[in-house]
Amino acid sequence: MHVFDEDTVAALHAAEVTGRPLLLRGDPGTGKSETARAAAAAAKRPFVSVVIDGRTEPTDLKWRFDAVARLADAQVAKADQPLKNERAYLLPGALWWAYNWKSARERLDEVNSDRNHKLAAPGTPPEKWSPETGRAVLLIDEIDKADPDLPNALLEVLANLGFREPYGGTEVACTEATRPLVIITTNEERELPHAFLRRCLVHRLELPDDREALIGWLVNVGSRHQAALKWPAKCSKKLMLQAAAYVADARDSLAKTGRYLPGTSEFLDMIKVLATTPADMHERRLAQLQKLALHKGGARHR
Repeated sequence: MHVFDEDTVAALHAAEVTGRPLLLRGDPGTGKSETARAAAAAAKRPFVSVVIDGRTEPTDLKWRFDAVARLADAQVAKADQPLKNERAYLLPGALWWAYNWKSARERLDEVNSDRNHKLAAPGTPPEKWSPETGRAVLLIDEIDKADPDLPNALLEVLANLGFREPYGGTEVACTEATRPLVIITTNEERELPHAFLRRCLVHRLELPDDREALIGWLVNVGSRHQAALKWPAKCSKKLMLQAAAYVADARDSLAKTGRYLPGTSEFLDMIKVLATTPADMHERRLAQLQKLALHKGGARHR
């Protein structure tokens, strides 16, 4: 589970009301992706996600052509037996599920109708949720890894509230009432197109730069998580301060090295473990956790 801060709640509400995508900026580990998952859980909506990489094409968000299955069918087909239409190998993508869950489900069922190995939907809709009246939450993760053409192409689809299937298919669309809440994250590895930024609401998730402010902020987050999520065991404030101080010191020492900086997620993992550790093992466990959670090495993505 996730505890939202007031500014993030306001940003999510603004995106919901305006229909604009919410772009979450910030370093890795600040909770951008988890914010989208938690928003879907809190609103009891289906959660659909796609992680972008350098090979992702704009059409990949809408559909995927299963070329492997088509090749396999071609190899076993008889000479006098025509191949199935290309549409039989068309799989719904993240945007399709978010825009029209019902038609995406029907498309997947059609593809699975003659397969031994069934392909799965991206998730199960919450109980009592209806695709005719409800909205989904769509997470487009790490869009800064994409070619600059993808963000602009995505905006066109989002503005049109739909797209047409290829191979003579029908229109995949949603209405204003069923428009998904679209949350996009960036680690800011690459500058995003200005036109794309103008069309988004932008919210930054970041940690305080000042050491003492960061320690206090982390302890406050940890205390809120313990209270709101009813952890079976509690971590004392003294232990939280120790864990937070190590995170702050590690961020300071690694800031100029280009390595990954520990953040909120590492801190929460540390205090969860410490909460279940006997008191006489706290110091030893804290030292072990520092190695496990914080010494991640590698280049920091900027």
